[in-house]
Amino acid sequence: MIDKIRKRIDNIDEKILNLLNERIKMAIEVGKIKSRKNETVFVPVREKEIISNLIKNNKGPMPNEYLSDVFREILNVSRTMQRKIKISYFGPEATFTHLAAIKVFGKHVDYIPVESIKDVFIEIEKGRAEYGVVPIENSTEGIVNHTLDMFIDSDLKITSEIFLEISHYLLSRESDIKKITKVYSHPQAIAQTRNWLDKNLRNIKVIEVASTSEAARLAKNEKNTAAIASSVASEIYGLNILSRNIEDNKNNYTRFLIISKKNPSSSGKDKTSIMFSVKDRVGALHDMLVPFKKYKLNLTKIESRPTKRKAWEYIFFVDFIGHIDNTNVKKALSELERGCTILKVLGSYPIGE
Repeated sequence: MIDKIRKRIDNIDEKILNLLNERIKMAIEVGKIKSRKNETVFVPVREKEIISNLIKNNKGPMPNEYLSDVFREILNVSRTMQRKIKISYFGPEATFTHLAAIKVFGKHVDYIPVESIKDVFIEIEKGRAEYGVVPIENSTEGIVNHTLDMFIDSDLKITSEIFLEISHYLLSRESDIKKITKVYSHPQAIAQTRNWLDKNLRNIKVIEVASTSEAARLAKNEKNTAAIASSVASEIYGLNILSRNIEDNKNNYTRFLIISKKNPSSSGKDKTSIMFSVKDRVGALHDMLVPFKKYKLNLTKIESRPTKRKAWEYIFFVDFIGHIDNTNVKKALSELERGCTILKVLGSYPIGE
């Protein structure tokens, strides 16, 4: 009985293979047209549309989450077959920013890990990378101020966003957790797994290092040692997974931004990010929020940062639902601008999943 089922699976796999190659041929043709028109091969609006349509037509039993993962990888390969692009990210490799980059662009691109968020912006501005990946906020730790600050003086645009579940793994060259006498990790990862460590590795030495990637590197080279790191670190450093999902908070997500010199077109389900500074007067901020209510724009975030140019002068960062090409958004921003000393659109992009 099982042999018959396996035979059918083999036949189906052969059909899938043929269809995949047919799809790749079409993707290559699209790539040639994009090349002639000098268009980018990464089009997040189109990619989101493809996956949304597939989910809409999915009759199961494959869950939508798995379907999305499978076709996202197909899209990544198709894009790479059109042209290999260069991606800068806040490194080193095997960190969660690297993992977010892989989720968006796949494994088959040229990655450029850099030492700071500022360097990610510089790589794109200098033309050494086409896109960059930077963290912007974490559901438990809050906003990443360094990223916000970079937008004040940069003309780069937000092209896309992605939400990544932060799952910590205990990794080691050892195969038995009982052999572990020392654990390395980044201070934030240690803080996010403290309860698990107290319960499962109470008497071991916990050492803080610069990154989860550095922790994995040390665990690879030292006996009786483990690292708290991402799943991708186990692949890159060839480490055994001793325990999965050891984070104390199971609803820990980080939002990452994809930045570039380009602005995507509307997908129909978009978010816009802006920054503005208001004239120093009573009720100024309240007045700035009126256009959003007037034109029925849903604010999803508002943050403030010092401008660092003048004492007690602040820049406000706002996210809202809508696209810069929408009529109500144009009207709202036009009214907003009248009371601003600075108004900059950081990008309109598809709402992340």
